Parts: sequence; structure tokens; C-alpha cells
Amino acid sequence: MRLAHLLLVVVASCSIISCSLGYRPVVILHGILSGAESMTLLVQEILAAHPGTIVYNCDKFNGWYSLENAWRQVDQIRDYLNEVGKLHPEGIIVLGYSQGGLLARAAIQSLPDHNVKTFISLSSPQAGQYGTSFLHLIFPDLAAKTAFELFYSRAGQYTSVGGYWNDPHKQELYMKYSEFLPLINNEKKTSNSTSFKMGMVRLNRLVMIGGPNDDVITPWQSSHFSYYDENLDVVPFTKRKFFTADSIGVKTLQEAGKLIIVIKPNVHHLAWHRRKDVIHEVILPYLD
Repeated sequence: MRLAHLLLVVVASCSIISCSLGYRPVVILHGILSGAESMTLLVQEILAAHPGTIVYNCDKFNGWYSLENAWRQVDQIRDYLNEVGKLHPEGIIVLGYSQGGLLARAAIQSLPDHNVKTFISLSSPQAGQYGTSFLHLIFPDLAAKTAFELFYSRAGQYTSVGGYWNDPHKQELYMKYSEFLPLINNEKKTSNSTSFKMGMVRLNRLVMIGGPNDDVITPWQSSHFSYYDENLDVVPFTKRKFFTADSIGVKTLQEAGKLIIVIKPNVHHLAWHRRKDVIHEVILPYLD
């Protein structure tokens, strides 16, 4: 009865597509200002290449709801992943695109006993975001240089973007006001810091995908945990404090051979999940 109940819970909040014991189930989380329908081609290509795979195309926080507070979204995504994981004790794969990849990572970190075997971060601002191109997709009249006035405030933190807006020129304000990214990156120590790291090192594989022609994630290297310094020079993730101090376990994963960095040029941000050649080259190889 409990298994049946859990299945009903999952069906109510996502699409379950196909079934097989050949490949691990895949959970897909869409990006900002979109929904599960935007990931349809990706689902189709997974099923065509790996017939019978169970695919959960998450339909939470569609459209403008994707701008809700990051922790509010993570709380529901965490519970969602937990319920799906219970249905598949053999382990699952989680793929999060754009903002969905950052929220998925936080949800995984919030589940120190999860059974996510592979986490694929598909062009996600894992080290934060600082760029006008991205802003203009959501806030047409907002400029990167002045966005901190909105995001680094109580009102700004009610938006998901405010939670991971990382202004390299306003780091004091970022650390003071941001209630999301500094926490999941363990830049701010909290009672959850240890469990956040445990959730990461529990992964069998962390796949970070991004590329220099993304044109939305800024800097594009944020998709690999690299980020700007105050001079807007990109510091490689291996030289950033969060890595050298192994704050969230990325160094541990790298040393164990569990970290995979994928750099794919000539792919725009909106094409990562919409181009068949890209899907086959940088996503399908990690769905085993």
C-alpha cells in the first residue's frame, strides 16, 4: 500500500514516461520561466536512445512561478526527489537545466541520505549569475550594475534570481543579504553545512556541462563552479576557496574521479536541451 501511495504522489506532480530495468530512472527539472513541456525533445531522445527508461519530467514551478523564492522551490523539489528515490532504491539520475540545475543541486544537498547516483548540471549558474543578458530575459529594464539594489534586499530575496545573484563588486552585500547561494556553497556556515557537504559527496558522479557560447549564464564558467573576481577575471573553480577548502565536497569528488567537466562550444543557452546533436553528445553518455 505504501508503494502505491508514493506512486500516486509522484504521478500527481510529474509525467512518468515508460518503464524498464535496463537504465536508471531519470528525473528532469526545467529552467526558469518555462515548464516540463520545454523538455519534451530531451525526453523523446532519451527514450529513443534508451528504450524503456523511466523518465520523470518534473512539472513544478512553471512559468512565472519559477521566480518564487529559491528555498520555497527547493523544499518541494527535495520532497519530490525523496519520493521518487523511494520508488527506485537502485538509484536515480537527476538532470537539472539552468536554474533547475541549481535548485536540484540544493535539493540533493538537503538530502544527505539520497540515492541520486548521477547529477547532471546542464548550463546552470552553480557559482552564481552576473550578467545583463540573463537579466533581460526576466527583468527587461534592470541593469547588472544596479541589480544589487533590488536583489540584495528582503524583497529581492523573495525572487529565485535574488538568491543566486552574485555581484563580484558587492560581495559584502551578497554575504549579508543572499539567503541561498552562500548557504548551499557553505560560504556561510550554518547548522546544515555538514549535511550539505554529505549530500554532494554521496554522489557517484557529478557532471557539469556548459560552454563559451551560452550567452546567458554569465560568466559561462559558472556552470563549472568558476566565477568572477572583483576585476571580472574568471577564477578557475580549482583555485576558488570553496574548492581548496573542500567546502561542499567538489574536491573530494574530483579526487575520487567522480567529477566530470564538459565544455561544449557553439551552443546557445536555449539550445542545450533542444538540439539533438548536443543531447546525444553531452547528455546521453551519462545516463547509464
